[in-house]
Amino acid sequence: MMGGNLRCTMATGKPINRQWIYMLKDGTSVIEWEEGLVQDLLSGDFLRPAKSEFSHPIRDDELDMLLRAGRVDRYDAREVYVNSMPEQLRRTLD
Repeated sequence: MMGGNLRCTMATGKPINRQWIYMLKDGTSVIEWEEGLVQDLLSGDFLRPAKSEFSHPIRDDELDMLLRAGRVDRYDAREVYVNSMPEQLRRTLD
């Protein structure tokens, strides 16, 4: 049996490939779900920003702020484990 304080390193958030997470010029951190559709990581709102509104791929220091805000569980060089986000409303077939 192992002693000491064992800490589970298994991530609990949904893994998102880091290449899909960006910062907008206004400082909003977003996940790009599809061409032209992003989700604000703090508010959960879905947005359709113009391409000119994108600033840069998210950096570690920006992810650290999301960690402190509880929106991100953890991250590494390839993936960001995002905590629960609202789903996009979709039209149903009538």
